[in-house]
Amino acid sequence: MLPTQKRLYVAAYHQSPFGKLGALTAPDLISEALQGLVRAGNFQMEAVDVGSVAGCLTPLLNDQVLLSGLVASEKGMEGKPIETVENACASGGQAILSVIHKLLLGEGEVGVALGVEKMRDDEGKADGKLIGKVLGTASHPDDRPGKLFVFPHIFAEVMDKYMKEWGVSEEDLAHVPTTFYGHAAHNPLAQMRGVDMTVEKIMTLGGPNRYIAEGLPLKTFECSQISDGYAAILLATETGLQRLGIPKGDTVELVGFGQATDPLSTSGRDVLRPAGAYRAMSSAYEMAGVKPDDLSVAEVHDCFGIMGAMAVEILGKVPAGQGARYFVDGKADVNGGALPVNTSGGLIAKGHPISATGIAMVGWNFMQLTGKAPAELQVKNPTYAASFNIGGPICASVTTVLKTN
Repeated sequence: MLPTQKRLYVAAYHQSPFGKLGALTAPDLISEALQGLVRAGNFQMEAVDVGSVAGCLTPLLNDQVLLSGLVASEKGMEGKPIETVENACASGGQAILSVIHKLLLGEGEVGVALGVEKMRDDEGKADGKLIGKVLGTASHPDDRPGKLFVFPHIFAEVMDKYMKEWGVSEEDLAHVPTTFYGHAAHNPLAQMRGVDMTVEKIMTLGGPNRYIAEGLPLKTFECSQISDGYAAILLATETGLQRLGIPKGDTVELVGFGQATDPLSTSGRDVLRPAGAYRAMSSAYEMAGVKPDDLSVAEVHDCFGIMGAMAVEILGKVPAGQGARYFVDGKADVNGGALPVNTSGGLIAKGHPISATGIAMVGWNFMQLTGKAPAELQVKNPTYAASFNIGGPICASVTTVLKTN
């Protein structure tokens, strides 16, 4: 159970489409995220006690820090405890944890967590080299030399190690993004919803699909997207739900969470069995009083296809080295899978606006557990949902477990 006798609930969720949001500024993104959340939950902003906002890349791409001040600029949010958090690609998950901690400590009864990111210009174009450079700042300086695109290169090395250690083929791992593209086809908010992806296409080099780094197996179609996007979530105690006027039956309970951090550098540690990631997931399960087989659905951090395979292992569904086979066998598919994974389309096909990602994982699980996912993606009679959000080279890990009421 949670560290105190308090019970916490996810009461509402709102996100933008992921992909291209035009000329919106950081203040615009924050305002639209919060106003959309208010509409989704049908509550008044004045009912919110605390907040936390993530915008990992806004200082580097949008010349904007102190996002908490922009949140406080919304009518009804002024003068409240709000902070800006950064934990690389786990920044959104970290914002949720910050609100959780405040509510459990008694600093309030209602809180909002949001994440915003604008990674493309006003015309929707992406500067790949610039994005690669700014994202690379979330790696250890010693891991950067010789890597034009730092993170794709690092995860290409992880993929290479995985294949060699477990005897897994490129074709096996191609089933991971193929599964997620299949899910995204039915998600109206997904960036790549109109793209028909197959294992054959991923295995065929040419055009935009190429190897990321010479001598390494990761290909373009196995990478997550460069995305604009925002996401916001409303959390409340039982007292908070009464204040909001939201029936408990319209919410889901947040019954477990975890956080752990591995060393930043990938050298000198076992990146195929990241201790912190496993610990964070185990902590969430223990707090929730559940086991991996109790899950009905999961949203995981597939920044690259290899992480989708490893995430299934970290979730505890299969031993290390068998994650790729899980996808080959169709067990992650929403249609008849043992545990449907990333029914949203994941980072690879739904999109990856860095700081919105961790929020969106929990938000999509909320939609699944409340029966609000698109019909083609809705899991039947779900009970528990888990999320696994990472930052850096499998460094920062944030996890949650939600339960239906």
